[in-house]
Amino acid sequence: MIKKILVIILVHITIISYAQEGTSSPYSFYGIGISKFKGTVENRSMGGLSMYTDSIHLNLQNPASYSELRLTTYTVGTSYRRYKISNTNDSSSGENASLDYLAIGIPAGKFGFGFGVIPLTSVGYELNTNENTENEHRFTGTGGLNKVFLATGFKVNKNLSLGLDLNYNFGNVENKVIVRQPGLQYATREINSSNLSSFSLSLGVTYKTMITEKLELVASVVSTPSFELTADTRRERATIVIDNNSGREGVVERQDIAVEDKEIDLPAEFKFGTGIGESKKWFVGAEYMYVDFGKYTNLISNQDNVLYENASKFKAGGYYIPNYNSLTSYFNRIVYRAGFRYEETGLNINNTSIDEFGISFGVGLPVGRLFSNTNISFEYGQRGTSNFGLVKEEFFNISLSLSLNDKWFRKIKFN
Repeated sequence: MIKKILVIILVHITIISYAQEGTSSPYSFYGIGISKFKGTVENRSMGGLSMYTDSIHLNLQNPASYSELRLTTYTVGTSYRRYKISNTNDSSSGENASLDYLAIGIPAGKFGFGFGVIPLTSVGYELNTNENTENEHRFTGTGGLNKVFLATGFKVNKNLSLGLDLNYNFGNVENKVIVRQPGLQYATREINSSNLSSFSLSLGVTYKTMITEKLELVASVVSTPSFELTADTRRERATIVIDNNSGREGVVERQDIAVEDKEIDLPAEFKFGTGIGESKKWFVGAEYMYVDFGKYTNLISNQDNVLYENASKFKAGGYYIPNYNSLTSYFNRIVYRAGFRYEETGLNINNTSIDEFGISFGVGLPVGRLFSNTNISFEYGQRGTSNFGLVKEEFFNISLSLSLNDKWFRKIKFN
């Protein structure tokens, strides 16, 4: 009954979240948007670590982890975000919410399988600029890239697991610019709407070994090759009238412009992590990720002051459980998690690299039977800088997920 009530509540939350933008970052103007975190709330609470796996939680970042599952696991996650954007002259703040993932994992002996949907990038910005104090430029963007995945993991032996993640990536990004000269009745509007699609894959390896009677060493590698993303873009230019009271745009004259399909080389990624811990008690680990941006370019056009450079990401974190099978204290069965991360985004504007860092902590709260749990994560972070004509973002994320376990394919016995 508890699980049913929680599912009903979360369904309503996710419906509300899905209808809202997942970001309000000016930096989502570039490329195909800001990269979303691709793991679970459990991972996010530990600074984003991806190497830790167990038998009751999904690890969406390493397909080899599915071979560890012993129970069918459903998981869904949402997040709420408060942010402040500032430069040397001004600042603004706001909030948004999003659906972060929806997935299921199924154990099958030495194999494990998983499928679900995850947002990969998010576009959400509204910018206003003046050119020589004569023309006002208003830029807005919405949309993003998502993936539907089918993954499998295979346990080669008690120490080694291999995995494969097959993805279909899809989405739409709309960029709009309005040029308006104060005092004139008419303005010019251009809308570029791009339908995005591609296939991709990831390969994962996990290795575990006992180094003492209690301590276990864990290491993992995940490799994602570069792949081409097809952008089918439609461009519309129009002369419009803007109502000064409501802001509504009335079209006076419209023209559709043919645009060739564009292939964008999305970056290759290589990730290595290792950690040590005592099973069902504690774990600490660290992870390094390298992103090769190669020939990655912006979706619509190139800016002279913008380029992409290869990036590195560093993460560290862990968890602690006082007593996972305590019968007398609920608090002893709570999982306490914490971590931090420092990431180069690969975006360089005005000869300045846009970097990001975050500090996180969270808890896993047991609910119902079969080790199901609710996970809550809190993260504070910053992106960018207010120097060199740029903006600094400060954000506070609250993430919520359900990880529900069940047994499938049970033999029914009759007396």
